[in-house]
Amino acid sequence: MGLLDILLGRSKAVPPNLDQLFQLPSAAITLETAAGYRATGSGSVCFKPAEGGGFSTMRDEVDKLLALDNGKFTSTTDSYGFTWLVRETTPDDLEGLVTDLHGVNSSLVDAGFGNALLCTLVSFTNGTRSLGLVYLYKRGSWYPFVPVGADRRDNATELQVKSLIGADLNFEADLGRWLAVYGAPGL
Repeated sequence: MGLLDILLGRSKAVPPNLDQLFQLPSAAITLETAAGYRATGSGSVCFKPAEGGGFSTMRDEVDKLLALDNGKFTSTTDSYGFTWLVRETTPDDLEGLVTDLHGVNSSLVDAGFGNALLCTLVSFTNGTRSLGLVYLYKRGSWYPFVPVGADRRDNATELQVKSLIGADLNFEADLGRWLAVYGAPGL
């Protein structure tokens, strides 16, 4: 970062560290013990469509990944045009889920599509309410998302989750970046 960047208030983006996904299983133990949230076995990777000729190349790579995984992943597109690659496992196989999500992320990064990755979401529930733990690629950080309807969220529970597992995961400090992912697969 140069002097001009400092003077203009620009900051260098935090590079994503996909290995942070492997910290999730230990955080999940704390989350279950302290708040009763258990993994549902559902996780997903979200990416935006590439523009121009890169889109068809990326879509081909994604289709190859889906074919190689013998149907482990499904693909869906949300109302904003973002693609979600969804993986369903048993609730007690969080380590396997995280490994599979990491594999998809790494494959897309290795294929040159790291800029298209938006987030990874892993779903939890306490029996009455859903919770998504979201990893933001561009920020290299996590945040909780607790939807309570089509367009409302439970900020108090999100802050409680952060206080419970904030030592286990690298949480996003800027609450304005805790984006709502209404309708995300698994929630």
